[in-house]
Amino acid sequence: MFGLANGLARAGVLTAEDHAWWRRSNAWCTEAYRDPSAVDPLVYDRAVNPGAKAWFRASAVELVDKAREYLVLLDRYGVAWVERRTSSPGRVVYADEVQVVAVPLDGDRG
Repeated sequence: MFGLANGLARAGVLTAEDHAWWRRSNAWCTEAYRDPSAVDPLVYDRAVNPGAKAWFRASAVELVDKAREYLVLLDRYGVAWVERRTSSPGRVVYADEVQVVAVPLDGDRG
């Protein structure tokens, strides 16, 4: 979701208002939450952790609410997304109080 929004911004397709919102929101997220790759640079390394995906914990209400704002942005630009929920995301390679990063098991790239 963050990657998709960042892609829209890098492609220069956001309106000035949306671009300003994106910058403010990314700054807020950076300040409020840890970037797993800043803690462990290999967390998303395709050779080390193939298919690693980030998942928000259900208890991370503030972060999930912020995520919904990003989804509204993606909808506005016709970018498809799918909400997924699971109690078993795979082999956890990073975890904190609001998120986990996990490598899917058995080739499941969910």
